[in-house]
Amino acid sequence: MNMPPLKQIIEAALLAAGEALTFERIQGLFDADRAPSRDDIRRAVAELSADYQGRGIEIREVAGGYRIQVGAEMAPWVSRLWEERPARYSRAVLETLALIAYRQPITRGEIEQVRGVSVSTSIIRTLEERGWIRVVGRRDVPGRPAMYATTRGFLEHFNLRGLDQLPDLATLQDPDQAHLELDLRLPDEGDESDEDPATSDEQQGATRDE
Repeated sequence: MNMPPLKQIIEAALLAAGEALTFERIQGLFDADRAPSRDDIRRAVAELSADYQGRGIEIREVAGGYRIQVGAEMAPWVSRLWEERPARYSRAVLETLALIAYRQPITRGEIEQVRGVSVSTSIIRTLEERGWIRVVGRRDVPGRPAMYATTRGFLEHFNLRGLDQLPDLATLQDPDQAHLELDLRLPDEGDESDEDPATSDEQQGATRDE
């Protein structure tokens, strides 16, 4: 059987995977002696990207891999495929995520020092369940508090190749500035409460920061 062009194999793999594929996973599609080099893969992806110009889908490099996704301008229409409306996150959740992203690794106590209020367990749990943060160790101080950092899932969700793509904030004094720089979607303007994380239009019951 003749082997199809590399870009067709990569395209089929990305569509089938439904997630970002790293160079290693793409190379793993081939026998060891026929695996393409990283440069070969980059060239094939560049050709695919050119093919997709002016179409409703695109290839993005995120978290050290590539994925096929719907173009952002298509979102207003494609989102209607799902009846449930996307989760809306409170300001407290977004501030917490921004602090972890910019100051990782960081403890819950250190987050509270910057925010000036306590961080509820439910906020941390929500971010962990979304796969955006994880415990990466424990601070060597009394109580040995957990240190949090962002995950590959965080990079993929926000279309980032790596943390170096985060907007440059020399100092993070204002959490509001941080979540705006991250382009995270806020609840309705004027919602200043530290409410529990994800709420939909049908679910507005919230737990305040402890």
